[in-house]
Amino acid sequence: MPPEPTRRNYDATGYWYGSSASERGVAVLNALRRYRAAESDMRRRTRDSMKMNETDLAALRFLVRAGRKHEPVSAKVLAEHLAITSASTSVLINRLVASGHVERLPHPTDKRGVLLRATEGTHAEVTDTLSGMHGRMITAAQGLSPDETAAVVSFLEAMTAAVDVDDHALAEIALAEARAEAEAEALAELEGRDAAPAGAAAAEPSRDAHAGSEPVSA
Repeated sequence: MPPEPTRRNYDATGYWYGSSASERGVAVLNALRRYRAAESDMRRRTRDSMKMNETDLAALRFLVRAGRKHEPVSAKVLAEHLAITSASTSVLINRLVASGHVERLPHPTDKRGVLLRATEGTHAEVTDTLSGMHGRMITAAQGLSPDETAAVVSFLEAMTAAVDVDDHALAEIALAEARAEAEAEALAELEGRDAAPAGAAAAEPSRDAHAGSEPVSA
């Protein structure tokens, strides 16, 4: 049962809010943070049990889902899903093929193309590792009433929008600052180049005038 939103819980949340933030809202965010921590621990245990890193596991889960839907997956599709470069994808595929988790298949219409598929052993391993956890999560979600379901979905969608807007705003600010800094540096460099010849030209008459004031020997 979640803790009551007391003043002590509010003070020890780890979130930085103004004094107007309600204890009830902070209690909800604390519960969300505990869920994220638990999910992170679950992913770590899964990686340890399957002896692979996070990217490899994400690739296998994607290939298993695609296989169940009979959707073809190429190296390009996998790279786009994982948001990694083609070079990193090639290394990943070679590693998973060598470990027996993935197999390459000829493309049915492109003679030079290759499709990727999770092996039967991988399907069984992923199912055995994750099915219990997925079942418990589904059970918890199905225990909500229709009103509770609507409230949870609405809250999570609002949180997603809040995070997305925040990230985009920060990215735009950083980009604008970088552009302004680059423009300022370019302007300063240009002004420095313009000032140098003018200074040199101003110095020449001074030397000429000084030379003209010297007495001329007979």
